[in-house]
Amino acid sequence: MPPKRLFFLFLIILSALTLHAQYATEIRLNQEGFYPSAIKKAIITGTTNGDHFYIIDESKNDTAFKGKPGAAIASKNSSLICREMDFSQLSSAGTYHIYLPGSGNSYSFQIRENVLHTSAVSALKGYYFQRISMPLEKAYAGKWARGAGHPDDKIVVHPSAATLKRPAGTIIFSPGGWYDAGDYNKYIVNSGITMGTLLSSYEDFPSYFDSLNTHIPESKNALPDILDEVLFNLRWMLTMQDPFDGGVYHKCTNAAFDGMVMPGVTTLPRYVVQKSTAAALDFAAVTAQSARIFKKFERQLPGLSDSCLKASKKAWAWALKNPVVIYGQDQMNKKFEPKITTGAYGDNSLWDEWSWAAAELYVSTIDAVYLNTVSKY
Repeated sequence: MPPKRLFFLFLIILSALTLHAQYATEIRLNQEGFYPSAIKKAIITGTTNGDHFYIIDESKNDTAFKGKPGAAIASKNSSLICREMDFSQLSSAGTYHIYLPGSGNSYSFQIRENVLHTSAVSALKGYYFQRISMPLEKAYAGKWARGAGHPDDKIVVHPSAATLKRPAGTIIFSPGGWYDAGDYNKYIVNSGITMGTLLSSYEDFPSYFDSLNTHIPESKNALPDILDEVLFNLRWMLTMQDPFDGGVYHKCTNAAFDGMVMPGVTTLPRYVVQKSTAAALDFAAVTAQSARIFKKFERQLPGLSDSCLKASKKAWAWALKNPVVIYGQDQMNKKFEPKITTGAYGDNSLWDEWSWAAAELYVSTIDAVYLNTVSKY
């Protein structure tokens, strides 16, 4: 390596080490901040033996709170030893850091109302960037603007999913939804728990989400942004149900993972594969919950609530007839071509899916049949 480049690399490393040394990395805390009336805790990792910690008000350069770390607690899962610092009594708005004698200063954090607003917007906006089959416009995506990705308008029914009414090679329409976290496929089980989390967030805190603007293309319509995002994946999920028997395909996928390329660059065939009980029950749970939440928006989305409840009941009925259809990709690949080597996400224990689906269906229908299943599990 030439001397100039070597010297430049040395300066980068030195700068990084200097920046790292400014903060006591053994102090772990929520750097985004805390609400004034919330519990406020930080953790010391390692064997630091300081008797006190100090919360420093950065605007006044003065101590705002003094406390004692808790007793050392050994982790049950690693060699880590931790001590807790509780400063919940501090409620004054401001910017602070923790000073721990013998270690130094933590990263700065804030105490104020709405301190997690930016995080909430960013977390929800993240789903927009995972959308499939629509372009991400610069007005909403900024430097992450891109084309539509996979159109998913010609999805092939894989031999593992074939039925008399939908034989292998049948072409179905399954656009939309979100790309999975690390690849360009779409998974019912994975996005099912995400949908449940988002729907429950809205159900628990409707007034908060009714006014949360995440700057997506639908932000000015009559739906809360969180439900606009849910709807984008819900419409895809509904295409994953076989209309003839109510079963739900486990995933929509390439045969093998795409390479490290932009979405939509590859034109390899995409498939729906074997139906599974886990997929049917997760689908039933999500659509049952969607049915009661979107009932409030019947004027904006006429018929959607009824369609979701109908789809949920059909998936539940399929699961009752097929109670232990486990998605086993290795076994499937011994029988059918092409072999599918993308994420399997199989599940050998279905009690939680039965309980969840039954609970959502019961709350949406008040039918004792579902309550009996909840009690069973």
